[in-house]
Amino acid sequence: MPDDAINPLRRRMIEDMVIRNFDQQTQRAYLRSVLSCCRYCDRRPAELTFEDVREYQLHLTQSGLAPASINGAMVALRFFFRVTLKRPEAVDYIPIVREPQRLPVVLTPAEVASLLQAAPGLKWRTALSVAYGAGLRASEVVGLKVGDIDSQRMRIRVEQGKGRRDRDALLSPHLLASLRNWWKVARPPVWLFPNRLTPFEHVTPKSLNRAFHQALQRAGIKKPVSLHTLRHCFATHLLEQSVDVRVIQVLLGHKKLETTAVYTHVAAKTLDGIDSPLDLLKLSPPPA
Repeated sequence: MPDDAINPLRRRMIEDMVIRNFDQQTQRAYLRSVLSCCRYCDRRPAELTFEDVREYQLHLTQSGLAPASINGAMVALRFFFRVTLKRPEAVDYIPIVREPQRLPVVLTPAEVASLLQAAPGLKWRTALSVAYGAGLRASEVVGLKVGDIDSQRMRIRVEQGKGRRDRDALLSPHLLASLRNWWKVARPPVWLFPNRLTPFEHVTPKSLNRAFHQALQRAGIKKPVSLHTLRHCFATHLLEQSVDVRVIQVLLGHKKLETTAVYTHVAAKTLDGIDSPLDLLKLSPPPA
């Protein structure tokens, strides 16, 4: 695709995203989605039609791509047509895939304890403890600075989390003790969890994820879980302690209450003490 044909429109799309304060990662993802559609349809961006997008979406679906990934591409193409090409009818012509609603798999408190104890070293045990104890995302854990730990207010300052929003996370006494122990051993200068080779850079989410799976294997846990599961466990275990779901919403930094409400379906204690209507029927026992 000739550069002189794509550059003006590409530049305009980038400017449209900059105006809306999209972060760099989102900008790259949107541009990549438009380019992929153009390559599949063998057209320049200015020549794309809604029928082209329909064929591309059908191709992605038939190739087995996850609905969430398909939706990411369609949202980018909607933006390209609606904002950059001034085609507001894109919302009607570029549908969003209905995603299956799956409940998150969670670990029991005993399993979380086993996993943390099996972490490969004090650094990773402390970092995973933060992920679970404060309900932080991997990127939020590795991006913490020493100054983000506020022991006076018992809060952890999360700067520019998902959605580019600041928030305060929970700092429990046990987590504070773990963090103080880590600080005494490592004396991190800036980042709470510095990179071993370059101390003035923090560890990566990939490294934290690797440590999580090592701990999972050492603990002998077979459930299909990921590093993000610790965040699910944080919310579910709080709910099982009867913490209000709206408080959990704030702690997780969720924009919508519906996002947090999914944990009401996996909290075991929400089902305890409930009688099934079948138990209330006066049925005679079945024949032997």
